[in-house]
Amino acid sequence: MNGTTAADTSGVEQGNDPCGFAVLVWSMLRMSVLIMVRYRLNFAIQLVGMYAFFAIVFFGGQEAVRSAGVGSVSALGSSLDAIIVGWFVYSMAQNAYSSLSGVITAESRWGTLEQLYVSPHGFERIMGAKLIINLTLSLLMGFLMLLLMVVTTDRTLTLDAFTILPLIVLTLMSVLGLGFTFGGLTLIYKKLSSVSRLMQLALLGLVAAPAADVFALRFLPLVQGSAMLQKAMREGTRLWEFRAHDLAILVGAAVVYIGGGTLVFMVCSFVARKRGVMGHY
Repeated sequence: MNGTTAADTSGVEQGNDPCGFAVLVWSMLRMSVLIMVRYRLNFAIQLVGMYAFFAIVFFGGQEAVRSAGVGSVSALGSSLDAIIVGWFVYSMAQNAYSSLSGVITAESRWGTLEQLYVSPHGFERIMGAKLIINLTLSLLMGFLMLLLMVVTTDRTLTLDAFTILPLIVLTLMSVLGLGFTFGGLTLIYKKLSSVSRLMQLALLGLVAAPAADVFALRFLPLVQGSAMLQKAMREGTRLWEFRAHDLAILVGAAVVYIGGGTLVFMVCSFVARKRGVMGHY
């Protein structure tokens, strides 16, 4: 009896220990990297597929302009840069959104989802660690894709780390909120692959949304951050040169969507446990 109590107490202390959380994040990050290496062909196809779609749009558009004779390709410089920045944002957003719900689906399919609830770290802390890892891997994937695009198109963009990194993190927070929302719904309804495919198209539309023309669009996920990243990377606008209300909309959208997504996830988790369908797939 005393041994069980001591073990439980030790588990709780381990879960609340900041060092224990750091170890948890590191272990899960290492596992994610090992899975990518183990299934490297799938990872390579994913990367090549993303770049192939970009190449079709970028080089296909250039060839269409030459064939139509409607103007010089060099006159499209600003539009070509916009395509690169837009695809850079989309590749990170797509990865951030799909990886979270994909992990929950995989854990449910493997039958290990219920085990996360008895972990001394707690299910919520594990999901928080997954959020950090998804954000980190999305950034790595995005910058790898950006490197490929810049090298192969010979275009030049402004890459001020002190400006674009905070903008990217805040932009992706809203997408992670969507990931938590659909991840929570996956706990109850198990298979939402058709919705995920529609969301990939929706994310593309949000990246290209005309935020400057329609003010209300700025409150949607991705829209404000995508517009500010376009200015930062194409025009060299620094973080402190943006207007205060633009930054306020970006921060507000990040907080609202990640908070709302987390709340929906917790409610769906409670409903799934109450119905006894947490580990069923």
